[in-house]
Amino acid sequence: MEKKRDRIIGIDPGTNVMGYGLLETDGKKVSLVAMGTMKLNRFENHYVRLNRIYERVSGLIAQYSPSCMAIESPFFGKNVQSMLKLGRAQGVAMAAAIHFGIPITEYAPLKIKLAVTGNGGASKEQVAEMIKRILKIPDEDMAPQLDATDAVGAALCHFYQLTSPITASKCGSWKDYIAKNPDKVVK
Repeated sequence: MEKKRDRIIGIDPGTNVMGYGLLETDGKKVSLVAMGTMKLNRFENHYVRLNRIYERVSGLIAQYSPSCMAIESPFFGKNVQSMLKLGRAQGVAMAAAIHFGIPITEYAPLKIKLAVTGNGGASKEQVAEMIKRILKIPDEDMAPQLDATDAVGAALCHFYQLTSPITASKCGSWKDYIAKNPDKVVK
């Protein structure tokens, strides 16, 4: 009997370049299905960009049938206009998932970097290198834009959350997990 396979779509929102990544999992193993970017800076009108994001994310969902979306939450910066535009891009991508009935989980950039590299302060290049190693992606299949690997990072972070012993046991922390599972502790 074949195990059920799920797909996770990861999104790195942006109004100039938006990254996407799709992972497939059987619950224990994960593999890359697709990754890429949407280049939006060729459209001068911000509303045209938002429409394009909605159309493209909807198209990816229709094509790959993911069971959930992991999206990077906007980080707080000094430029309010940039934050507003980024939030709109994120909202439009989320609206596409909502339209298809796909659950959404947001992850802070620090949490994604920590999950993928073990370092919340990792660079985009370090995230890309770890994505390449973890998913065994050949050099020629790596997307040149770091927005794509950031999106894969969001999806991978979500996979780790779903397969974590803490999540599976409904424990709030490692301390709770150990208290509920003393037989798992090796002394």
